Amino acid sequence: MIAATGLLDGKRATTHWRYTGELARRYPAIRIQPDVLYVDEGDILTSAGSGAGIDLGLHIIRRDFGTAAANQVARRLIMPPHRDGGQAQFIERPVADEGSPWLSKLLEWVQRHLTDDLTTGRLARQACVSKRTLARRFLETTGTSPAAWVTGLRIALAKELLETTTLSVEEVADRCGFGSSFTLRHHFRKRLRTNPVAYRAGFRVPGVG
Repeated sequence: MIAATGLLDGKRATTHWRYTGELARRYPAIRIQPDVLYVDEGDILTSAGSGAGIDLGLHIIRRDFGTAAANQVARRLIMPPHRDGGQAQFIERPVADEGSPWLSKLLEWVQRHLTDDLTTGRLARQACVSKRTLARRFLETTGTSPAAWVTGLRIALAKELLETTTLSVEEVADRCGFGSSFTLRHHFRKRLRTNPVAYRAGFRVPGVG
């Protein structure tokens, strides 16, 4: 229905993987993102189905009220607190797959060591697998590469620190494992189309400030 109004023309959008082809055929002016969970174009947001709709809802809460509020809602829903919109719709193996307990342990370990130098080689050694196996299993499980997944976690932590602390951008970058404010700014521009200073300035909690 939104596509039929023309409001999505020239914008990015997604839908359930079963219908992305049909959507693209009917409305070629829309920039279809066929594999992602959701797309945020500011005033119009689209998701890839019921489950992804919940992820999008958490994203909206996070955007409007902050990470702490989104995490609280996620806990009440017994949901993961953050799945990035760019994550693949279809994940071949769940993270907690009993056939690959090493992967679940690795994901938990990474979140406790974000400030470390988390190269693919180090992650592979931690998981006791080859780099090739790690890359393949990561793609199956998370829909992305080990490096991109680590970057996503670091960005999520940086957003939380920018929202809830008065740390400088350099200090935030250091605590998140980016190493420098230049690297943090680069990833903010690439992933969020903004910069840390603008993100902090634009963050508002209704009723506060």
